[in-house]
Amino acid sequence: MSTASVGNAEEMSSPKKTTSRKVAEPMQVETATKQQPQQARAQDTFELILDTAGRLLDEVGLERLSTNLVCRRAGISPPALYRYFPNKYAILRELGDRLMALQDQAVLEWIDGGGLETTSFEEEVASNVRLQERVNDITRQFPGNIFVLRALRAIPILREVRLASSDMVAERIADAMKARGHPASRERLIASARLTTELAYSAMEMVLEEPQRDAHQICTDVSKMIANHYRQLKD
Repeated sequence: MSTASVGNAEEMSSPKKTTSRKVAEPMQVETATKQQPQQARAQDTFELILDTAGRLLDEVGLERLSTNLVCRRAGISPPALYRYFPNKYAILRELGDRLMALQDQAVLEWIDGGGLETTSFEEEVASNVRLQERVNDITRQFPGNIFVLRALRAIPILREVRLASSDMVAERIADAMKARGHPASRERLIASARLTTELAYSAMEMVLEEPQRDAHQICTDVSKMIANHYRQLKD
């Protein structure tokens, strides 16, 4: 179980005074799933909650999402939802965990499948484009996609989900590149992998948020930037 601060609430010390304010203690919000469903019916309810929340994100956005809205749309009672999720942040965290896991799996499969085993700049770019487009497709098909990404980036109590994913992927990329003889230190490669991952995320958000743009060209451009970066990287 984990708790984290989501901000500071302010209280007026007197309804007639505007110059004296008392800052309350940071509100603690539980973001962990209360329990995992064991029986088939409970699993169906659990998945219904997540699927409904993802679809509602596409419809109403992040700020307007609420547990009451999820309950009404899913046709379940609030106690049925609260059995698993204490609040909407716990739902967003579970969605974020799942999306990051799918993205991570694609990256690890790319590494294990020889994605880094290229012999020319053109091959490096083409390999990175394949990965970028694969991750983009996974994210595009995920309910609530861009809003889940925004939640992981913008909500402090959820950022650790994205950062944990980025750290793991960065270490795997760094180890794979060192194994292939890259001259930079492992520490330097990890930092670069974190940087290039953020760059790839920015490109992905552009593709998802602006579908009128040429998605393949965006993936190609960002892949060229990434390939150039690693080619020029030294200790």
